[in-house]
Amino acid sequence: MNSTLRRWRVGAMQGGFALALATSGLTAWAQQPTAGCDSRQDPAACRREAGAAREEARRGGLTAPAEGGAQANALARCQMQPAGDRADCEARVRGSAGAGMTTTEGSVMGGGIIRETVTPIPAQPQR
Repeated sequence: MNSTLRRWRVGAMQGGFALALATSGLTAWAQQPTAGCDSRQDPAACRREAGAAREEARRGGLTAPAEGGAQANALARCQMQPAGDRADCEARVRGSAGAGMTTTEGSVMGGGIIRETVTPIPAQPQR
């Protein structure tokens, strides 16, 4: 009788431990989708997007961006600039502004990345 009670207690403890592990796993999963959400973003929209991304990942539809894809896109946008500005645009994208100094600030979440290039031009001698 005593050994039966002991076995029951051990079984109950093991079951409780398994339940605790399962619950903590579910809790972690439930918190994971909103972990990447910005506090300024609507939580319901974030959960919808996270759920859609999980579903797409399950189907194998999510892929990593192609290497250099962002730079190729930016260089393609430089082609829309007037011919005189095109070379400067491409230099900013590549981060090699020649004699100029390029600074980059901002973020996509903040509304965009701003690149500014300052190129000193020597003054023309006065006649």
